[in-house]
Amino acid sequence: MMLKELKVDDRATVLGFSEGGKAYRRKLLSMGLTPGAEFSVTRAAPLGDPMEIRIRGFALSLRKDEADALSVEKL
Repeated sequence: MMLKELKVDDRATVLGFSEGGKAYRRKLLSMGLTPGAEFSVTRAAPLGDPMEIRIRGFALSLRKDEADALSVEKL
């Protein structure tokens, strides 16, 4: 499942990253999106992009097309 498929109040776990975009993957890792990390979707903009997640005690906003690099499992 991809991050953009989640709705507000959904909880998920990071499974890994898709192929390609190594520089962006490094950026996501540095922001705490490591495999096994649990997060929840807290908000989404009126048109659905960007979306805000809460992970490791802080809020992080990601654009859906940028978050395609992230593979998640819904809890």
